[in-house]
This record gives sequence, structure tokens and C-alpha cells, in this order.
Amino acid sequence: MDLVGLTSLMKLTSGERGIAIGLIDGPVATDHPALTAESIRRLPGGGPCLLPGSPACRHGTFIAGILVARRGGAAPAICPGCTVIARPVFAETTSDGQRPPSVTAPQLATAICECVDAGVRVLNLSAGMTQPSTRQERELNSALDYAAGHGALVVVAAGNQGTLGSSALTRHPWVIPVVGYGMDARPMAQSNLGSSMGRRGLGAPGENVTSLSPQGGLQTQGGTSVAAAFVTGAIALLWSRFPKAGVAEIKRAVTGGHGPRRTSVVPPLLDAWGAHQTLSATQSARATQ
Repeated sequence: MDLVGLTSLMKLTSGERGIAIGLIDGPVATDHPALTAESIRRLPGGGPCLLPGSPACRHGTFIAGILVARRGGAAPAICPGCTVIARPVFAETTSDGQRPPSVTAPQLATAICECVDAGVRVLNLSAGMTQPSTRQERELNSALDYAAGHGALVVVAAGNQGTLGSSALTRHPWVIPVVGYGMDARPMAQSNLGSSMGRRGLGAPGENVTSLSPQGGLQTQGGTSVAAAFVTGAIALLWSRFPKAGVAEIKRAVTGGHGPRRTSVVPPLLDAWGAHQTLSATQSARATQ
């Protein structure tokens, strides 16, 4: 938390129920004792967690724990006062692998639009996506445009292949791609990097993070999916503190959009407290006008 300036921000707020996060991931085990019934709502397009040992359910529950687990436990529990609107896109399988199944671009596009229509303020995507056709990529871009047009920020995991480049998701100008950082404040070797990450993205904790397991206990994971949830949670807290802030204002504060143009393929670390200070100064100046 200290690495990305969340400690001080979390002392001020646990989030507001009216700030909704669209979790496009695997199913969430909503019966976990560290989750509250009012913190998670599932859209009709996705089912519940039926196979707690499946990679899809393990992943979705883990990310939900980072965001809205009860505070005081081992999970990060960044914004338990906010609402998670879960829209599962990964099918549950009996595979023993740790990576969630992949999803198609049309499936993602549908889920994005459904979450936006449900009133989410920020979407969290950590999807292993099959290579889209040109038509499918246009469909995905249209969904991301739809999110932008309706004032919903989109946070996307950069991927864990250790490559230099971009994807159909991270290339979109509205998306905030997130790279996983270790506790040494350096990007993890497995994190994808590239110009889109460097220009518009952020880094966040992605190494040995502990959160919820669908079996009722805890698990430890890492990677860019984990890192993306830290950025999403920070945005939800900032919007809870400054509910009248516009979407562009929140995005600039979080990503440092007023600073010099970035040229590196490596993004800076999230500074949640710095973003809070920026928004506080902006709101104060506006109040005196």
C-alpha cells in the first residue's frame, strides 16, 4: 500500500456504495466470509461460482478480495464501501492451471457495454483474450468508445508474457494499462511493456499479493491482473472522495496527464495520495472561483 500511496488514502475512506466497479473476470464466490452481500452484485450475463477450485473462480474471487473484502484481514480490501458489479466472462473448468481461460473480443465487448449500462464508474479487465479478427477488434473498440462516451474509466492488465508490444485492449486511447511491479519498485520481468503502457499506463503491486480464495480461505498470486485491481481500487476511492469530479479530471490526476509527455515503454508507479492531493487542490480552487 505504501508503495503506491494507498495507505493515507485508505485512512480517509473505504469508498461509497454509489461508486460501482465493473469486474469483468471469472465468477466470484460471494459466500466467502470476508465478503459482504451488499458489496457485490452479479449481472444476469454471468453465473455464480459453481466450481471453487476452477482457475476462473479462483481468479475472480481473488480480484474481488483486493477490491471489496472486509478490512482488517489479510486481503488488501482497498474499497469495501464501494459496489462491485460482477460480469463473469470466463467459463469454469476443472483445469488445475492458475491462469483463467481466455475470452473472445465479442464476449468482452458485450460485457463492457452491459457494465456501462449498469452504471459502473470504472471497469477492471484482466482478460486473456484470443487474437481478434479485424472485425472483432472494431467491435471491441466500439465498446471501449461506448465506455468513454458514458464516463466510465477502463483499467486493463497489461499481460504477463514478458513481451514488448501492445494488444487490442491496451492500444485503445481510453484504456489505462497496468504493469506489475515488485516490492523493489521495478517492473516484474513477466509484465508486458510497450509504448501504450509507457504513455498512458501505470505500475502497481503485482508480486506475492494475498487475497481471498473461493474455498473460504486465502491464496497468494501475482501478475498484472493483481496490479490492475490496485489501480481500479484507487480510482474508486478517489471518486468516493470527490464525487463531483469529472471522468477526465480523475483520469488526469491518476495518470499524471498534466505532466510532461512520456516517451518510455515503462509506466510510472501509481501515486494514489498524489492524485488525491491534485484533486483536492483542484476542487478547492474551483470552490473559491
